[in-house]
Amino acid sequence: MSTTNLSLRDANLEDLADIVRIYNSTVAGRMVTADTEPVTTASREGWFHEHSADFRPLWVLENGSGICGWLSFQSFYGRPAYNATAEVSIYIDEACRGQGIGRYLMEQALEACPKLGLKTLLGFIFGHNEPSLQLFRKFGFENWAHLPGIAELDGIERDLIILGKRVG
Repeated sequence: MSTTNLSLRDANLEDLADIVRIYNSTVAGRMVTADTEPVTTASREGWFHEHSADFRPLWVLENGSGICGWLSFQSFYGRPAYNATAEVSIYIDEACRGQGIGRYLMEQALEACPKLGLKTLLGFIFGHNEPSLQLFRKFGFENWAHLPGIAELDGIERDLIILGKRVG
């Protein structure tokens, strides 16, 4: 994948509709999110405002056609002792999957960890989401927890795998 036409930047509120559109495109597939119905832009405003460029960024990745993916750092467990730990989430537009965008976003996330004060990254991934598990493992994330049958999607119990990586 060529990164010459890609631009990564902090998201602004005007990007939220595209962020939600990309997120909602994963709901029906039952592999990426535990949401069972699409979310609204309004319902995600609070989540959007939990991010900040210097602590828990939310990035959008643009190609020549617009926003093709996004990445968020989310605080883990919401207590100060965990400030050096964050959950990383990557979402890619359906038309852009399989083109190395996830790899590019993960590279950027790992590179940013020192300036964000992060020492540990986590990924919360369904056990049947092999593409995401492979992406994280490719970057040295290891299985730190296996929560069997913790989610139920369309009557099927699904495992949650927590992957972790020490980065600092």
